[in-house]
Amino acid sequence: MANSWWEIAVLCDPALEDIIFWRLEDFGCRGTASEIKDNTCLIWAYLPEEEGQLLDMAALSVWMRQDALCMEQQPPIVKWDLIDEEDWASSWKQHWQPLEVGEGFLIYPAWLPIPEKPERTLLRLDPGVAFGTGTHPTTQLCLESLEMRLGYQPPEDNVVVADIGCGSGILSLGAVLLGASKVYAVDVDPLAVRAARANRKLNPIPPGSMLVEKGSIDRLKKMFDGPVDGILCNILAEVIVDLIPQMDAIAGPTTWGVLSGILLDQAKPIADTLEQHDWIVAALWKREDWCCFNIRRS
Repeated sequence: MANSWWEIAVLCDPALEDIIFWRLEDFGCRGTASEIKDNTCLIWAYLPEEEGQLLDMAALSVWMRQDALCMEQQPPIVKWDLIDEEDWASSWKQHWQPLEVGEGFLIYPAWLPIPEKPERTLLRLDPGVAFGTGTHPTTQLCLESLEMRLGYQPPEDNVVVADIGCGSGILSLGAVLLGASKVYAVDVDPLAVRAARANRKLNPIPPGSMLVEKGSIDRLKKMFDGPVDGILCNILAEVIVDLIPQMDAIAGPTTWGVLSGILLDQAKPIADTLEQHDWIVAALWKREDWCCFNIRRS
């Protein structure tokens, strides 16, 4: 883990919040948080020092300015500074509070005392440096899709789910809490694998119910035999396009999927690629500038 972090602070109009979140994620930031006050939005993001230089920060600022001008909005104010790991941990925790998602989830920071009688399904989380806190619209859309798919009662049949690009493990955790019998989670980032395993223990979920490994679909093919019932994938649209042809290797005739991390203007190429590989878009959910594909086999 890095000894120092870039702390990036962005002050902007709330209308720019989604595109700035996307830009920060695309830049490689590991954690983001936001707060809206007096019709202004303040966004924080964190990046390991070795993954960015001063020139990279300057380029990020220029890209955000260009994004704002394309949307005919006032350019954001972007500042950055290096902080040590201890300061990063305390800053991150200050910005993130419990969050209700969907009909029944309460995403709950691991460092807060556990409520005695929660009225919602508690999903405890310490994202560390991995993507996935529940604050982003794409994560919320995926969790809501899981609620619709799995419901709140354990299914009569065993449901097996694959989570590609699991990040903090939030979707895998949600699937198990909703009744999935087993989840196979993979991520190419070893820090994400570490975070997902830590969050599995935090909730707690038996390791046998949620297996987490480093890799992608190739790794998934070695983790189990036969098709999965469901596929979760909340990453960048450019990556999803490349993954769709590979999903055949783990999908069966009744497999369903929940795909997000997709901006509205990226929806058509995703839909076209899905159709070319025998998937049907059963529903397309939208929130702000983002969308979530609920798909099934044709």
